[in-house]
This record gives sequence, C-alpha cells and structure tokens, in this order.
Amino acid sequence: MLWVTAGVATLGFLIALEIAAHHYGLPGPVVTQAREVFLTPKSGPLLYACLALMMVVLPWRQRFIAAGVAIGIDVAYLPVRWAFDAKMYFGNGALWVLLGYAVIAVVRRTGKERLLLLKGVGLGLLLLAGRKTGETWLLITSETRPVVLDQYVATADHALGNPSWLAGRIVEATAPVGTSVLDWVYAQLAVGAVIVAAYQLRHVAAERRFPRHHLVRTFLVIGLLGPAFYMLFPVVGPIYAFGAEGGHWALANLWPNTPPSLGTPVPMPHDEITPRNCMPSLHTAWAVVIFIHSRTGPRLLRLLGTLWLIATLGATLGFGYHYGVDIVAGVVFAVTLEAVMRSLDRGWDRPGIQLAAYGSTVFTALLVSYRYLPTEMAERPWIFGPLLILAMASVVHLYIRTTSRWEPKAAPVQQPEPQPEPA
Repeated sequence: MLWVTAGVATLGFLIALEIAAHHYGLPGPVVTQAREVFLTPKSGPLLYACLALMMVVLPWRQRFIAAGVAIGIDVAYLPVRWAFDAKMYFGNGALWVLLGYAVIAVVRRTGKERLLLLKGVGLGLLLLAGRKTGETWLLITSETRPVVLDQYVATADHALGNPSWLAGRIVEATAPVGTSVLDWVYAQLAVGAVIVAAYQLRHVAAERRFPRHHLVRTFLVIGLLGPAFYMLFPVVGPIYAFGAEGGHWALANLWPNTPPSLGTPVPMPHDEITPRNCMPSLHTAWAVVIFIHSRTGPRLLRLLGTLWLIATLGATLGFGYHYGVDIVAGVVFAVTLEAVMRSLDRGWDRPGIQLAAYGSTVFTALLVSYRYLPTEMAERPWIFGPLLILAMASVVHLYIRTTSRWEPKAAPVQQPEPQPEPA
C-alpha cells in the first residue's frame, strides 16, 4: 500500500506540474521524458544510472542481458543519429530497457516476483522523474519570480568572507583539468548517488525485499521539497547577479575578482531564463546525504563519498553558482531531512523529534536572518560568521550523537568460565 500510495501521489504531482508548466508555455516533466524515448536524451549517464538502480532486483545473468540490450540499442541508434545529423549521444537504450521491464513485470511476472520487479522499475523511474521534475521547477521559478534576493544573500555572505569569490579564483587557476572534473561531478550527481545506493541495495535480489531506509528515499525527498524554497527565496547566484553570465541584468561584473561592496540590499530584477535555484543549495544537500550513506560502506565507497562532497562544494562555489550561506543552509537542510527519514523508518521517539525540530528551527532562522539581518551580519563578521558555522555544526553534532544511539550495539562475547582441573 505504501508503494501504491507513493506512486499515485507522484503521478498526481507530475500531472499537476505538467499542467502548470503548459500554463507558462513550458515543457513539463512528462512531455520532456516522453520525447527522450526516441529523441536525443539530455543526460545519458543519468538514464544508465536509473537502469543500474532498477537492476538491483535482477539476478546477475539478467543484469548482463539488460545492460547488453541497452548498449546494443544505443549502438543501433548511432547510424540513425548520423543520418539525421543529430547529436551523437546515448541513453535511449537504457530507457527502453527500463520501460521494457515494466511491461515484463505486468505481463510475465506474478505475485512477489512482479511486485519486486515493479519496485525496482519504480525506483529507477522515480529517480528519473525527480530529475525532470526539478528541471521543470527551475523553469517555473524563472517565469514566476521576476525579482531576486541576491543582494541580501551576497551581503550576508560577507560574514563568511565571500567564499564564492575565493573559490572562483582557485578554480580558474586549475583550468582546464580542474574545471572539467568539477563540472562532471556537479552535472552527474545522480551517478554518485546510484553508486552508493547500489551498494546499499546489493542484497535485494537475493533477499527479495528492499531495506527499510536507503539513500534514494532521502535523495528524492530533497528534490521534492527543496524547490519550494526557491519560490520563497529566489536567488540566481554570484555569476549571474554579479558576473559576466548575467549580462545586462547583473548588478556589475565583479565575480570572481572583486567582492561586492556593502550597501543597503534591495530586490533586483532579473531575466526570465535563469533559474532561481540557490537557497538552499540542493547540490550540497544531495552531496551531504551521499556522504552520510557512504559511511556504512567499505573504504573505497567512503572515499568516493568524501571526494564527491568536496568536489561538489568546490563546484558550487567555484563556478559561481552559490554563495557560502547557501552551502550552510543546504547542509542543515540535508541533515534535518535525513533525520526525519530515519525517524519515519524506525519510529518517532523523543530524540528523533528533538533532532527534527532543532534542525528545522535552525534552517528557518538561517533563511530569516539572510533576508532581514544581512547588513548586521556583514558589519559584524567576527560575530555572525562563527555563529553561522556553529549553528550548522550544532545540527551535525546533534545528528551524529542521536543516530549513534540508534545503531545496534554488538553484544560482548562472553568468555567460558574456567573449569576446575580434576584432582
């Protein structure tokens, strides 16, 4: 019933978003995804990541067959793309196989086998729908929020020393190798998530059931709830509000060489193209939950989670997509939602409620302070800078302390009592 409810709710949300997108003359998530069945996909690695997520329910032999069929379809597509002078890309094969297994589940499977396969297909399609939904949300924010609050966030960012400007100069110095690596990690965040999720779900095919809590659940909830704050707190980022990418809409061409001077912040108009997707930084939030869930894996997976988090932070700041205060809000947002999802899994108790309430309070306080106290924060960086870091660290510390109590404790091995020697 939980999976059915989630599926119906997701379908209803997609339909509502599709209607809203068409109201503004934009392609919705359903139409966009339907086009990719035959036309050139936007992200081939994402489609193969979704296929890999679905394949956790298959035995190894069927995994190799599914991957081979997907690759074969993409190879067969190449001469068609060449004939029509289309972009030489890939991904259609993965989507075809994913949809094919949905048909197989309904037509060829019964009972628990059908349910398990449908869950696997649904998980892959949910990740894909989450990406398309996010893209539609971003287009809607640019259409419905003509003014942005970048001056407020940039002013508050003085409390942290304008880290985006510093990171931007560092990334420019590492070009082209550093920029290429960071750009790939930033664009293919879902691939890192699937690698960690595949490890967590590695026993699904053998046990014929999913674990109660895993990375994909929190990953999808972040994508579902996060864009709501874009509508409440529209921000485009340093490179668009204070850099060359903003064109004549930018306040000045300052990023990354000259931090903006202090003044009285006011809402500023911006174009109808650039997404207002900075506050909070969802890329940071996703990278944080990847890091958290990688902690239970082997050393190589933990290393991947650490490097993915560092690279994501470097990209979000170094490319001028986010301010430092966005990162702080994104970390608090991610840790709070992870705590909520874990509490939903194990049952609410007093520590879980306190953790969720405290994280939500800190997150709200951060956004309110960015909006109504930016000048005070900028004028007293020695006070507000440490306070911002302390507030973020306190949520992380409380999460670690609370969840460590939830972990099962290994029972000590009792040593046999020595037997008296016979006389």
